Amino acid sequence: MDVSEDDYYYHENISFNFSYDDYPTLCEKGDVRSFAALFLPIMYTVCLVVGLAGNTLVVAVYAYHKRLKTMMDTFLTHLAVADLLLLFTLPFWAADAARGWELGEAVCKIVSACYTVNFTCCMLLLACISMDRYLALARAHGEDRRGRLQRIFTRRHCWKVCLVVWATAFMLGLPDLILSEVRWASNRSVCMAIYPPTMAGVGKAALEMTEVLLGFLLPLLVMVICYWSVGRALKVLPIESRGKKWKALRVLLIVVGVFVVTQLPYNVLKLYRAMDSVYALVTHCGTSKLLDQTAQVTGSLALTHCCLNPILYAFMGSSFRQHMLKVAKKFGEKRRKRRPNPAEEGMDMSFNSHSASQETNTFSI
Repeated sequence: MDVSEDDYYYHENISFNFSYDDYPTLCEKGDVRSFAALFLPIMYTVCLVVGLAGNTLVVAVYAYHKRLKTMMDTFLTHLAVADLLLLFTLPFWAADAARGWELGEAVCKIVSACYTVNFTCCMLLLACISMDRYLALARAHGEDRRGRLQRIFTRRHCWKVCLVVWATAFMLGLPDLILSEVRWASNRSVCMAIYPPTMAGVGKAALEMTEVLLGFLLPLLVMVICYWSVGRALKVLPIESRGKKWKALRVLLIVVGVFVVTQLPYNVLKLYRAMDSVYALVTHCGTSKLLDQTAQVTGSLALTHCCLNPILYAFMGSSFRQHMLKVAKKFGEKRRKRRPNPAEEGMDMSFNSHSASQETNTFSI
């Protein structure tokens, strides 16, 4: 979660074409900082509370009951963990927006890198989930199983896929870990990425373009191609399966639509900032302030995807809901054993309508 010198109130890679010491005399942004001090803590708190509840439930269900039986289970668990690690950085950024950075440079580096690593990891895991759904459909239709992707996306190689995802995300987080510093500006300490002169223009823009490519364009392309193929396969289902077919298609449209709505504005602005760092497109103070506030809003919108991931990829699946109800049933049974109630003796409620030995993918179509 990088911060540049002209935009320290918002934690993102944003360009600046002047020296740090010259900034206060060029464009004073006290009103923008005041907006951030009010807006960002509220948005971060909402994301933290909602996202913490949903993702913790996903991890708990997999850890204590469902186990990791398929690639989808593994991807969903890693996605929930990445979401949680990302959400745990939000209290630091909320405090930074409200009062400035007060936790030292080491924590600044770690939190900044953790934000970038886990945000990128979430996006790449969404691409893996899309690919897994497409390949599962291909296997079900008896298509060629000798393809490279079919060999890679198997339960045996699942840990390798996840390792590549985390390693790629970690590489993108290295600049934040190395370059983030604590500086004093406008009567407050701020945590920001200080780029050397050799990276102030083209190098910094290249890093941002790489983040957009791997964190948005690649996942979006994979999602569109895979879900388009799945949708075409669903359209040829028998007429008696029409209801299930359109329900599955709606799920696919919702998944892609939510991704585009939450991530597109944020990444379009990042692309514009990358171009600005090279060509100095923003020369008016009012325009700079408008872009700064837009960055705060779109960045917060992008974070809401961490709250929606459990709903879009776990809770929608009938298999996960069944396991979640089993956990609730076991929890209720334990409480009844601790508090015996004669009126409830002999009552037995079954939450599961399928065989306990049935293994299905969570995000099933």
